[in-house]
Amino acid sequence: MSELLVFSATTGFRHDSIAAGVAAARELGTADGFTVDATEDPAVFAPDNLARYAAVIFMNSSGTVLDDSGRSALRGYLGSGGGYVGVHLAAGTEYDWPYYGGLVGARFDAHPEVQPATFDVEDRSHPATAHLPRRWRRVDELYNYRANPRRDVRVLLTLDESTYSGGTMGADHPITWCHRYQGGRAFYTGAGHTIESYDEPEFRALLLGGLRYAAGTAYADDRPEHGYAPVADGDLAEWYSPEAYGRCSIKFGWRSGPAGDLGGGSGGVVARIGVPASADPVDAGRSGGIELRLDHPAAPSNPAGQWNTGEISIADGAAEAYLNGLRTARVEGPLPAGRVWLGAAEGSAAGDERLRDIRLRRDG
Repeated sequence: MSELLVFSATTGFRHDSIAAGVAAARELGTADGFTVDATEDPAVFAPDNLARYAAVIFMNSSGTVLDDSGRSALRGYLGSGGGYVGVHLAAGTEYDWPYYGGLVGARFDAHPEVQPATFDVEDRSHPATAHLPRRWRRVDELYNYRANPRRDVRVLLTLDESTYSGGTMGADHPITWCHRYQGGRAFYTGAGHTIESYDEPEFRALLLGGLRYAAGTAYADDRPEHGYAPVADGDLAEWYSPEAYGRCSIKFGWRSGPAGDLGGGSGGVVARIGVPASADPVDAGRSGGIELRLDHPAAPSNPAGQWNTGEISIADGAAEAYLNGLRTARVEGPLPAGRVWLGAAEGSAAGDERLRDIRLRRDG
């Protein structure tokens, strides 16, 4: 499917930025190869009609905008693998419909006045956020939510409440996230109140990345993530000792290089389990151990130069590799003693960043 639906009906507060948001969604979708329909007519929520669309964007919608038949159609559409994007007051829509509350992830509660704030980028591998700096300073209307959605979603951006006035959620204030929901893909951002937002290159890129994820044309690890701590942030040859933990998960962002710079190699990322502790880190990729490749042909990955999420999971004596949340390889135990090495496959261009945001969760 190569069509998108932008829906901006309101029965509650109406943002004066809706026209700008609809125009931006139309421009981004069209430039990305989608045919874009924009409407405020709830009659479009019919099963046969929704089946045409790769994703449905709720652009600052508010209040109750769907009747029972429309709700049933949206639920069926998501259940069949459809995509949802919610922007800003989409979290203030369909308050009396529990299904929609789970789909959007959290309900709007209140907000302070429009002001500058710092957004912390928690996931730099998602197509919506990979382009952003770790700390993103911008002006918006900063929503507080009735509950923290972190348990059920993959949080991408949080707000640093120490950088503005009126935040009520404390040290953990998610503002943008994604997740799988009852068969569909859902992306939500609480940003997007102001007209000016839709002219910001960084915010437009965030919307485009979220749209691509929801439409299924870009890939991400959208599983909730808990208990990870950063252990390194570099290019190659980072070391970990799984035998010290028993059960652990190592996650990281990785990408292959642009076409033509690989010198005949694949440019992917590999992990070696059981590298001797005495091995020179420079030569660790050739120093024994079991090799797991992340870029399996059957697994969805983003194009060369774009970031993906990799994971090496070690449990019960077995090791598994995941690419964007899907398993690509498994090695049954017993695993050889030694360390885990992450690095570029043979043929990668020297000096090109391939790994970043490495983090570890210890499970015992």
